[in-house]
Amino acid sequence: MDTRGSLPPWLRVKAKPGERFRDVRGIVRRGRLHTVCEEALCPNRAECWEEGTATFMILGSVCTRGCGFCAVRRGGPAPPDAGEPARTARAAREMGLRHAVVTSVTRDDLPDGGAAAWAATVEALRQGCPGCGVEALVPDFGGDEAALARAIGARPDVFGHNLETVERLYPAARAAADYRRSLGLLARAAGHGLVVKTGAMAGLGEEPGELLRLMDDAREAGVSIFTLGQYLRPSRRSLPVARYVHPDEFEEFARAAQEKGFARVDAAPFVRSSYRAGRGAEGAAAYRQWGDGNG
Repeated sequence: MDTRGSLPPWLRVKAKPGERFRDVRGIVRRGRLHTVCEEALCPNRAECWEEGTATFMILGSVCTRGCGFCAVRRGGPAPPDAGEPARTARAAREMGLRHAVVTSVTRDDLPDGGAAAWAATVEALRQGCPGCGVEALVPDFGGDEAALARAIGARPDVFGHNLETVERLYPAARAAADYRRSLGLLARAAGHGLVVKTGAMAGLGEEPGELLRLMDDAREAGVSIFTLGQYLRPSRRSLPVARYVHPDEFEEFARAAQEKGFARVDAAPFVRSSYRAGRGAEGAAAYRQWGDGNG
């Protein structure tokens, strides 16, 4: 977790692992699955797993990119595991999930960026865990239009892709990504009638006005769900924290985002894109109706 000295009091993790945590850990281990909760060193893992939820990370645990803020290992990943979609659905069923969140490493080594695995996982969850909402937090597929079309065609209940940070900081934080490409991805998903979600971090060195412009860009792209949380440095190799944003300032950002017209906003120090996602995604159909009049 963050390596820049002591954390302010509002960033002290209080949740402790209990019996439900151990149950979730056991399901994940038995299914030979990965979670972003573990791989990205999420500070909410104890709380979420104690509630019986986890965010599945498909296509392995090794990423072909090396974003400056991320704890996920970079390197040469193994080939996709054809049995992973079914095991993911089985785990979601064992956890009794009403809303399953799935993300992945970026797979620039694959011709389709992993889009086939994405489509298979969404379908497996639909078949193997009936009644469970599916939220997909996808990579940018290297800008490949056919790959994106395949992921969109799976039609998850919520289609997510994180902008992560403001455009000015992309060269340092997301050197292999492109801010405008990500906005285009979000716009394309919204154009196909999906409920679209994005998230960003505060404390990487952005100015408040830049975050407000990011919100404007996201709304213009058709995003209806927006999250904002504090960047915490996962290792000494990662980008340093520029500042710790006070909870009061997060509340100001939340009000600003609501005024810009997002259907749902979650902004607080510990907020992550998948944090309490089931609560944030309740009523996806209502968000679609909202989008019809606010696109």
